[in-house]
Amino acid sequence: MKTKDAIVYKTYQDAHKDFPDIPLKEFKKASRLIELDGSIYSGPDSAYRCYTYSDSIKWNAHRWYVNNRSFQRLSDQGYNFIAKHRPEMFKLTKLLFGPNPTDFKPYWVFYILAIILLVFAVFQ
Repeated sequence: MKTKDAIVYKTYQDAHKDFPDIPLKEFKKASRLIELDGSIYSGPDSAYRCYTYSDSIKWNAHRWYVNNRSFQRLSDQGYNFIAKHRPEMFKLTKLLFGPNPTDFKPYWVFYILAIILLVFAVFQ
């Protein structure tokens, strides 16, 4: 992981045991980032906030998410679409990126650009 030991990753079932004040249905709905100070981030905001803990990725998407309504709306819609179609998205990921998506291949840049262009075309 790009965040090394800065973030402890848990399944929602295990995390729910540690945070009984948060209803299980909320954990099932979206990813959660719970910081030591008690701040809770959800969905795409939690993913973007994780970048702030990365040694190698210095893109402050969390700031964009908080300050840019268009980026927030696009992120939320994309996140919800993928969440509702997880099995299909998993198959597509394996088809495009192979069985080990963490082993980056240079030609993936073209896939990612094509997906971004497709998303912008659909939402414009």
